[in-house]
Amino acid sequence: MKIVVTGAGAVLGQGIIKSLKSASLPIRIIALDPNALSAGLHWTDEARLIPMATDPDYVSRIEAILDEVRPDAVLVGTDVELALFAQKRAEWEARFNTHILVSPANVIEIADDKFQTAQFLEANGLSNPRSVRAEDSAALEQLIESIGFPLIVKPRRGARAVGVSKVHNRTELDEALRGRSDLVVQQMAGEDDQEYTAGVLFFDNEVQASIVLRRDLRDGNTYRAYSGEFPEYEKYVHDLAHALKPYGPTNFQFRVDQHGVPRLFEINARFSGTTPMRALFGFNEVELCLRKLILGEDIAPPTIRHGTVIRFLEEQFLDHSQIAAVGRP
Repeated sequence: MKIVVTGAGAVLGQGIIKSLKSASLPIRIIALDPNALSAGLHWTDEARLIPMATDPDYVSRIEAILDEVRPDAVLVGTDVELALFAQKRAEWEARFNTHILVSPANVIEIADDKFQTAQFLEANGLSNPRSVRAEDSAALEQLIESIGFPLIVKPRRGARAVGVSKVHNRTELDEALRGRSDLVVQQMAGEDDQEYTAGVLFFDNEVQASIVLRRDLRDGNTYRAYSGEFPEYEKYVHDLAHALKPYGPTNFQFRVDQHGVPRLFEINARFSGTTPMRALFGFNEVELCLRKLILGEDIAPPTIRHGTVIRFLEEQFLDHSQIAAVGRP
């Protein structure tokens, strides 16, 4: 089974590779990334260098690799590549006889834009933090009057909490908005110790499997995750998935308010940074997807181990020959 993984230098791409390596399937992994020093390139059976996704030669290079390798599936390991793969999915699947695991373009757009996420939730009657565009002064004033502080200010498009501010008064709000554009101001969804991340696999218009974990964050990434019994939150993410209709894996991030109401604040229409952590709990979503797509197996919800997964840094030495060998056929 030959699997291409893009973004071997990204947290997401590396997590996909880790999950593949822990799977109980015979897999040959071909990792792609623009930088020969990307760690994930040195964990796999083959490694290829590709241009950045914004480079004019990116598409032709990907097509050349797919034509040569003829992989059974392609897994996308960075956000910036998702829209392009969604656009090319039908064409490339037909040309190269492969499976490209990426959601439709409209799903990716809803997930990428925090204000569109809020509008989607409102339109589908799903609980969410009230959100307004920072440029809409009338709506912002109404939000302050009805909700009060603290509020959350964040970019409409962003990741890993970059550029996110918690403001406690108008002075802090003005400072967070000054000199910036394309921002969303939101009701605070819940306290820090009530944050959850969920993985959902959606195929054939149904949720095939899901997992909900409580988590602790550091620098915008999960560094501790806790399993448990969360039936009401499982139902919430199932409702989210049925409304969104992604293809394959989707990550939902939400907090629970003081009344026990889950309020979604982020969608990632892809695998997530917590994918390898979920695998340690017994939910290897990458393997489950491959078994369905390539082997035609039904997805059976796995048994989840209860406990805690902790994340830590690790190091690897590369000699000059290993670096120079990246990208060679």
